[in-house]
Amino acid sequence: MAGSAELKYAETQSAASVVAARTLANTLDEWRDWLIHEKRGSPNTVQAYERDLAAFLEFLTGHLAGQPTLADLTRLRTADFRAWLAYRANSGVARSSTARALSVVRGFFRWTTRNGICTNAAVHSIRTPRQRQVIPKPLSTENALKVVNTTDPAAGESWLDLRDRALFTLLYGCGLRISEALGLNQRDSRAGDYLVITGKGNKQRMVPVLPAVWSALGRYLEICPFPRDPDAPLFYGSRGGRLSAGVVQRRLRDLRSKLGLPETATPHALRHSFATHLLAGGGDLRAIQELLGHASLSTTQRYTAVDGAKLLSEYKNAHPRAKRNK
Repeated sequence: MAGSAELKYAETQSAASVVAARTLANTLDEWRDWLIHEKRGSPNTVQAYERDLAAFLEFLTGHLAGQPTLADLTRLRTADFRAWLAYRANSGVARSSTARALSVVRGFFRWTTRNGICTNAAVHSIRTPRQRQVIPKPLSTENALKVVNTTDPAAGESWLDLRDRALFTLLYGCGLRISEALGLNQRDSRAGDYLVITGKGNKQRMVPVLPAVWSALGRYLEICPFPRDPDAPLFYGSRGGRLSAGVVQRRLRDLRSKLGLPETATPHALRHSFATHLLAGGGDLRAIQELLGHASLSTTQRYTAVDGAKLLSEYKNAHPRAKRNK
């Protein structure tokens, strides 16, 4: 009996030592590993989550007059979380960014609770900041075609010109996110009816590909100076590495002044244009949701507001009574 009691005491002391040895830094490392290996978040998603949580902990360092510990996180009250939200609002942070950060912090506390690390119910009582409805800003059909037809394949353009044409044609023709397009490898460019796209949360979807898209990709790959390898990037940078989003954004900024395009002409605007032009042509909202890889139909429904705004603008410009009131 004495031996059994001593064993239980030793086990209790051992467990207490483990709890005492756990630090917030250890916990953050474990949370990051969970995001990568179990939640299977993309590198960009994991980095964004880490930035949001780091900003929250940085606020707490000033708010609590010292670096927070796990015990501090457990003791946080509703007023502390509201102070954080007020700080972000007073700093001019967009409501959408704060809503995302609050979601990350809530998710972190759900994970710590599930793993028996620390619990805080107050964070779940905080209301998400109401967001303004942001209407996507697509290009007109004319401007979208200006972007994808910016080079003439018969005029002897450089491989970089044909690369840009192929990429912009893919973004507008398939409605891809820039990260999805730049993540493709050459094995994905084998002509067929569909592309298998890996989107947010590593969710895959099938996207139909127009012959014009395959044609633009084929012309680019024919004169691309870098190796043809199924595992190599589909879109190369000038030095042979995978093309970066920053380079693509700069190339399109250069085109804006050259072609007289609006400031809203960005790579992501081509995705918006894809969805808006499909909807205007009678496309089914559910089908467009699947093509874009949206988890929620409400995200896709934003494009109906674009169509409504255009209709209202045309009415104001054309209706005699609207003109009389100007």
